[in-house]
Amino acid sequence: MSVPRVLSIAGTDPTGGAGMQADLKAIAAHDGYGMGVVTALVAQNTHGVRSVHVPDVGFLRDQLDAVSDDVTIDAVKIGMLGTAPVARVVTDWLQEHRPPVVVVDPVMVATSGDRLLDEDAASAMGALFALADLVTPNRDELAVLAELVGASSASPLEAARAVAERWDVFVLAKGGHDEGPTSDDVLVAPDGSERRFTAPRVTTTNTHGTGCSLSSAIATLAARHGDWELAVGVAKEWLTAALRGADALSVGSGHGPIDHGAVVRAALPSLAYTDVWWADAAPVLRATIDSPFLVGLRDGTLDADVFAGYLAQDVHYLRAYERHLAALAADGASGAAGAGAAGSAAFWAAAAQGCADEARDLHHRRLAGTHADAPVHPTCAGYLAHLQDAADSGSAAVLAAAVLPCFRVYAWVGSQLGAAPDGHVFADWITAYGDPGFAASSAEATRLVEELAAAATPAERGRMARAFRRSAEWELAFFRMPMELPGAGGAVGAGAVGAVGAAKATVLR
Repeated sequence: MSVPRVLSIAGTDPTGGAGMQADLKAIAAHDGYGMGVVTALVAQNTHGVRSVHVPDVGFLRDQLDAVSDDVTIDAVKIGMLGTAPVARVVTDWLQEHRPPVVVVDPVMVATSGDRLLDEDAASAMGALFALADLVTPNRDELAVLAELVGASSASPLEAARAVAERWDVFVLAKGGHDEGPTSDDVLVAPDGSERRFTAPRVTTTNTHGTGCSLSSAIATLAARHGDWELAVGVAKEWLTAALRGADALSVGSGHGPIDHGAVVRAALPSLAYTDVWWADAAPVLRATIDSPFLVGLRDGTLDADVFAGYLAQDVHYLRAYERHLAALAADGASGAAGAGAAGSAAFWAAAAQGCADEARDLHHRRLAGTHADAPVHPTCAGYLAHLQDAADSGSAAVLAAAVLPCFRVYAWVGSQLGAAPDGHVFADWITAYGDPGFAASSAEATRLVEELAAAATPAERGRMARAFRRSAEWELAFFRMPMELPGAGGAVGAGAVGAVGAAKATVLR
């Protein structure tokens, strides 16, 4: 079916835990499209209500008509009305535009104990209940409704039966205020039949907005399933999970809100910061694999002298890169004790040694005496200056993020190049790119940086992301660089020299 279109008619909560803000979160948590008409502006927080401002009822009607004149409404959840004129306007509108599902959460008393409905409005609610499908009062509100039907001395369940019979409406008698290991809600039908919904009681003081949230969830689910028992049962499971996650939100110092996103968040894949960074670099990666250097390397048409010029710059790069990896190894070894720190130090140390071996063996074999004394190209100088800035940042996490693209981009390039056919002029190099051992090293480097990102503050994590992004851009520049070398049919542009020339003196310091 299409996404249920659910209208919340309610007051506000600037802290987001109750009222319309909570309604919209609960609707979204159940894959509904939420809309909102404001009945009252409430200055409240997790400690209580400070003041209430009720806009002109003419404007309230304008809001209601603006929605119903344009949008098909599948369900309405009605919360705080506050005054009798407000209740009458909403009732009149409902009589003209009766959506398939109407849930009324008679917000008379807040969790904090504040009265949110005046006496005249409580009396005016009767006409509204006659148009409702379900009423979801809390224990105090049920007592107020019981007085209206002459059942003031009744038990909660008896009061719910009396209200259901009086207004021909379903009533959800909630057990959140009871004692015991379970929280039992009873759905009472107009004919007096009942169904009990049981869930483990969650020990928490963070229950702000539970009634608003539950009623909005039920309205959305009823619009989808077409059955009140299914809607209440699913919503109760969701609310239990939201209560379990409430304490971790750390919102406010009083009765905090529930965690509306607990169920949805649990269903989502774990957030990997390094994956987000990698996705962010997608345009740079596409340009990298399409660079003439890698295209020529893949099809074997790359000029051997151009390749040798690239290797000469790579030697310059690896010598500096080795020092940065060794610095990460030293940081890991001197950091927190434990197998994790030791393992991190060992990995970075092994990677640094690998850089030294590669610069000495493979590159020198390939260079074979040519380009051995080539000066540092401005692009190489710029990349290394960037890494040095990361090293000078005082954050090992930022440096680790800056060195990571060298691992990931090269491993990814290897996966894109594939296996070299027999006799391919660059077979040894392509094989080195695609070596499974290097892919494993890239994965381990990513894992270590991910741990650092997870432990970082948002500010430091942002610096890590920017360091990673800039390094990915320098990787692209490095692959473009060989085509600018003398004899490659290109030249170093004045802009490139100006941008990185000042960094050249600090590259190998």
